[in-house]
Amino acid sequence: MSDYRFITYTLLDEGRVVRIMLDRPDVRNAQNRQMLVELNEAFLRAEADDEVRVVIFGGTGPMFSSGHDLGTPLRVEEREPGPNQHITHRTNGGTRVGAEHRMLQEWHYFFENTRRWRNLRKITIAEVHGNVYAAALMLMWSCDLIVAAEGTRFADVVGARLGMCGVEYFAHPWEFGLRKTKELMLTGDSIEAEEAYRLGMISKLWPREELAANTEEFAKRIAKTPTMAALLIKESVNQTQDNMGFYNALNACFSLHQLNHSHWAEVHDDKVARAHESDGVPNWKNAGPVRPAVRDRVIADVEPA
Repeated sequence: MSDYRFITYTLLDEGRVVRIMLDRPDVRNAQNRQMLVELNEAFLRAEADDEVRVVIFGGTGPMFSSGHDLGTPLRVEEREPGPNQHITHRTNGGTRVGAEHRMLQEWHYFFENTRRWRNLRKITIAEVHGNVYAAALMLMWSCDLIVAAEGTRFADVVGARLGMCGVEYFAHPWEFGLRKTKELMLTGDSIEAEEAYRLGMISKLWPREELAANTEEFAKRIAKTPTMAALLIKESVNQTQDNMGFYNALNACFSLHQLNHSHWAEVHDDKVARAHESDGVPNWKNAGPVRPAVRDRVIADVEPA
């Protein structure tokens, strides 16, 4: 289980803390299928290890994650029939057709795994930096606590650029708030780490060069909490959120996500299940940088670097 290709797994604090890092920096930690499989194995490995109390989850390179891998050569090899096709494309709905194929594949590898990590029997801390966009939000939101580097930006651009009603694990209203979610989804704009802190989405905000060391100290502090108390604190908050409708809302929004895919697949001759430029969205490959959401303008007049 230590022979990972796209993540790293490092024990700290005499085994009480583990650091799991996405490690595909050349493509900004885009989430290919093998990465997600390895990530699930690593989370379950930490969960099974009775010495581990806290999991830090971050990414190497210029950003935490750029979201789903939409088409690198490696991802194409994983997806298409051939000697390098990933086994998960022949199981869990991989051999089914139509909407059933996509629904089962996304349920297993984008949705239910994220919910599983949210309920991990250990305390988890997401350590994020750079741009945290679209499916990167899902991974971050699965964690109990989030810490960020100064200058980190958060956005879900799939509405404005792909014609989709958000990503598969739709925690947005619970994290951004109701009206902020609508604004960010309808425009594709981003919010800065300072605003995310004010919203309560992130717990700590540090300079980039201090992020790793401070996160580890934060994790070590939390690791001193008795394990039973830590687990029941987490479970009490998660159950409260679920009783407020979180669990059912996630299920409902995943179904709407699949309906959105099916709509585009039905109206397009090429059956591609996302919006095209002809549908009124920019080409996602060259749509330009994401603009910040600003209070006093319809659209920010200065684009981020």
